[in-house]
Amino acid sequence: AVEATGCKLVELTGGEPLAQKRAFDLMRILCDRGCTVLVETSGAIDIAAFDPRVIRILDIKTPGSGEAERNLWSNLQHLRAHDEVKFVIVDRADYEWAREVIAHRGLARALETGALRCILMSPAWEQRGGKEIAGVPGLHPRQLAQWILADRLPVRLQVQLHKIIWDPQTRGV
Repeated sequence: AVEATGCKLVELTGGEPLAQKRAFDLMRILCDRGCTVLVETSGAIDIAAFDPRVIRILDIKTPGSGEAERNLWSNLQHLRAHDEVKFVIVDRADYEWAREVIAHRGLARALETGALRCILMSPAWEQRGGKEIAGVPGLHPRQLAQWILADRLPVRLQVQLHKIIWDPQTRGV
C-alpha cells in the first residue's frame, strides 16, 4: 500500500505504534524498500530494538497528560543524532516540568553536541467545545512561544498542522 502511493517518507504514529505486534518488522521492511521511516512513540515501550535506520520521535509525557508515570526514561540512552524528543505542553506547570527535564536529563547538552536532532514543544490542542486531553482546555501556541522565547530554550515550537487544516477529530491525515 505504501509503495502504491509513491511516497518514500513514512511516519508511524498512533496511538502507540509499538503496541502493534509487527511494528518492528514493518519498520525494517519499509527501510529495506528505500523508505525514510519515522516512528512517533509515546515513550512507554522500549525503543532499543528499533532498526538503526529509523528516525525516533520520543514523546515524553508531561504531568498534565496524566501519563507521565509511563515514561520509560531508559529510552533516552537509545536516542541518536537524527532523533527527536517531543513534549506536549498543557499549561505552565507542564512547561516548567519539561524545562527541568531538558536541563537535568542532558537533552540540552545532547543538542549542543549533535547527539540529538531537536527538541519539540507542542501545545495541547485548544478546541472550541472539546479537549485533546480529557479535562484539559488546551494551550494557545502564542503563550507557549512566549515562554520559550523568554527562557531562550533550545526547542522548536511545533503545532499539529493536520488539526488546523482538517477537523481535529479527522483520522488518517
